[in-house]
Amino acid sequence: MGREAVCDCDWGGTVVEVKALLETGEIIFRGGITRRVAFGGLSDVKLEEDRLCFKVGSERVRLALGAAVAEKWAAAITGPPTALSKKLGITKTSVVRVIGAVPDEALEEALAEAGRVSVKDADLIVACVDSVESLHGALRDGRAQVLKGVPIWMVYAKGKGHAVDETAIRALLRENGLMDTKVASVSSKFTALRFNYRNTV
Repeated sequence: MGREAVCDCDWGGTVVEVKALLETGEIIFRGGITRRVAFGGLSDVKLEEDRLCFKVGSERVRLALGAAVAEKWAAAITGPPTALSKKLGITKTSVVRVIGAVPDEALEEALAEAGRVSVKDADLIVACVDSVESLHGALRDGRAQVLKGVPIWMVYAKGKGHAVDETAIRALLRENGLMDTKVASVSSKFTALRFNYRNTV
């Protein structure tokens, strides 16, 4: 799902600025509040003008997301989950190039939806990275296609304590002329960032 916003959050009457990330099955709060709340722990989800409102237990939470974003988040929280293949842009006609070992069953299932997995004529690249070396290698191996406008997804482990994280991935790829254009939760253990060469964004 991979949506994020910096906004004011009124949590039980205390207002702070947070970075809220809408992931598959949960909302993550960072900044003034640090919490993870599964969709199943939310109740009374509704819109109030430009705010997304819900309860966590007995506490009322209001996120000042703006009317359009709040509506999309409410629909994502209350609606059926989006298939991973759709989030990644994989269709029955897609040609997907895979770099690295696929570490996750959900990602394997999404890749199985592609028309073909091939190094040549790729519509998009899925690179699975678990070390600084594999990150550099994925960028090196996919660079020629990325420069032609093929987007590359960097799939990596969620959480702290891993060899590569969001900050390291963004820093390296931006240094090499790419911009992150989308984020998608792969599973409870993995997430992904999509990058495009700046001239193709």
